[in-house]
Amino acid sequence: MHSIIQYMLQRTQDPDENVSLEACEFWLTLAEQPVCKEALSGHLVQLIPILVNGMKYSEIDIILLKGDVEEEDDTVPDSEQDIKPRFHKSRTVTLQHEGGEGEEGEDHDDDDDDDDTLSDWNLRKCSAAALDVLANVFRDELLPHLLPLLKGLLFHPDWVVKESGILVLGAIAEGCMQGMVPYLPELMPHLIQCLCDKKALVRSIACWTLSRYAHWVVSQPPDSHLKPLMTELLKRILDGNKRVQEAACSAFATLEEEACTELVPYLSFILDTLVFAFGKYQHKNLLILYDAIGTLADSVGHHLNQPEYIEKLMPPLIAKWNELKDEDKDLFPLLECLSSVATALQSGFLPYCEPVYQRCVTLVQKTLAQAMMYSQQPDQYEAPDKDFMIVALDLLSGLAEGLGGHVDQLVSRSNIMTLLFQCMQVRSVCVFSVVTLHMCECLGQWSPSGQSPRHS
Repeated sequence: MHSIIQYMLQRTQDPDENVSLEACEFWLTLAEQPVCKEALSGHLVQLIPILVNGMKYSEIDIILLKGDVEEEDDTVPDSEQDIKPRFHKSRTVTLQHEGGEGEEGEDHDDDDDDDDTLSDWNLRKCSAAALDVLANVFRDELLPHLLPLLKGLLFHPDWVVKESGILVLGAIAEGCMQGMVPYLPELMPHLIQCLCDKKALVRSIACWTLSRYAHWVVSQPPDSHLKPLMTELLKRILDGNKRVQEAACSAFATLEEEACTELVPYLSFILDTLVFAFGKYQHKNLLILYDAIGTLADSVGHHLNQPEYIEKLMPPLIAKWNELKDEDKDLFPLLECLSSVATALQSGFLPYCEPVYQRCVTLVQKTLAQAMMYSQQPDQYEAPDKDFMIVALDLLSGLAEGLGGHVDQLVSRSNIMTLLFQCMQVRSVCVFSVVTLHMCECLGQWSPSGQSPRHS
């Protein structure tokens, strides 16, 4: 095994990136084996610097990402290839979809160095993923080999080297958190300062790495790190670079989840920023903005139900709601967002509930009709996208949860209960599960005066 490891250490540094990438994947495979710790313990002093070196952007990466040309591109419309296909995830049932590979966590689409102009899988990503996995295997035992390198990287005058150091710090966050805690009070101000770096790629990776330490940030007194981080992330949400906007929005959503009601004193400032972003963002980042708003609503709950907050938040959401057609898949993230907002606003959502409710019923009805036509004549009709129905049901559930008995009149004037029973006949485990859970949750509110659902 020793000779194999020595050979792979050499090949991981091969000038041919195809060779070095193949060799780097060896460490990922080995990390999943029970013998990993025993086999690699004596080689970390060689391996760690090699992986860290592989985490720098290559010259071609920088050219493709325009990393050496500082431009504001937020006025440039997104091209079709900029926007990845998006899958709805129910609030009650998580739909499993094949995800991308990378060194980061899976929440909020926080792929720190993903770019459609780059290969989906390259040496940088593989090296970072390997370091992440090894950090989870060796935990704090990795730090003696890493810390001497890390300080030199994080404070290096070359932005490419500094950027890789910030990525390293993010990659080890999960596995080495306990050992990193003594260093975080010194590192956190530096990372927050990196959010203002003149290089967009440094600003974007700083957003991601800071999100990896959000749990620790929230555990400290608010004025020490939470408030400075929140303030700078909100500035980056309005950055002139679309890549930074995306990273900041995703990082802020993670911070929202960790901070929860700690954000209540800052709600007005937060909403001002997020609402301003509605008029600034292009297509792709607008979808991520919906997620940040929905996560905020989930995190602060009923504290959002204040007239001043509602007046800030609802007009841009309703404007987008009215702008999108029923067949537009951009409805998915907007409906998800509105579901969280409706639940949080409770009675504050009443002025908006009727048109939202009716459209959700229409979406369910249309999908069921398309499903019936397809089942009868599959050669003439396309199969419907059931996500339209699932996301509409999610929002109806949010309305019932937030408004309670206030939805009784809407239910009594619609055929929603009949539609729900029709939904249960659809040959889809996801649809059946969502409907079943929603009916269990909401049947009390959706059966006015105790009326049996079968007679609604």
